[in-house]
Amino acid sequence: MVELKTDTSIEAMYAAGQVVGQALTAVRKAADVGVSLQELDEVAREVLRGAGATSPFLGYRPSFAPVPFPAVICASVNDAIVHGIPTGYRLRDGDLVSIDCGAELDGWVGDSAISFTVGRARPADVRLIETAERALAAGIEAAVVGNRIGDIAHAIGSVCRTAGYGVPDGFGGHGVGRKMHEDPSVPNEGLPGQGLPLRHGMVLAVEPMLVASGKDGYHAAADGWTLVTNDGSRAAHTEHTVAITRSGPRILTAR
Repeated sequence: MVELKTDTSIEAMYAAGQVVGQALTAVRKAADVGVSLQELDEVAREVLRGAGATSPFLGYRPSFAPVPFPAVICASVNDAIVHGIPTGYRLRDGDLVSIDCGAELDGWVGDSAISFTVGRARPADVRLIETAERALAAGIEAAVVGNRIGDIAHAIGSVCRTAGYGVPDGFGGHGVGRKMHEDPSVPNEGLPGQGLPLRHGMVLAVEPMLVASGKDGYHAAADGWTLVTNDGSRAAHTEHTVAITRSGPRILTAR
């Protein structure tokens, strides 16, 4: 069931989304060669505490997970696509990092992700991240009243495939609101004009995931959470929480 949010609820979600944006900005600023992923998680925790927000990630345990998620950010490095658990790993020169973060404030959730490089960036990584951001922008542009979920999916997938990148099957965006994951699902590939019609008040997490090699295969790492590419190629992940409104898409997690 898809819940349509009132304009008042969307404003409340915007407040939660701004906390997420602040956390991601702080994490990006703190990320440097030699900094551990656990230290980045603590940076995000401090932002959430300061805003009076909690984390929808911490303690989250979907059916596939062997243990509850132990952090407030997902920190996925190099060949990790999503869901990376922050560990004591210290960032190295040239690492490609994807950070996913959520915040719950006054009962409403915001969810967003960024990818960036640390130290000297590889040109191939820069292109991958730029394409992920273009795919996110294309998906958001398609998130208008009168379109359908398939239009968002097609916009994202077209950017990714045209650039020669892989798109992990079965993972994509989702509805968001009182919970981090709500209906509907928002695939990263699809047919235009297909799927659920987009209506004023729908709020979606739009989140492209790209694999540099052009292959789609992935598997779960030993921790049961982190999804990594099968061929060891690098991945990027971007995301915004977006409200569908009569005046156009509104990014609630804008940084």
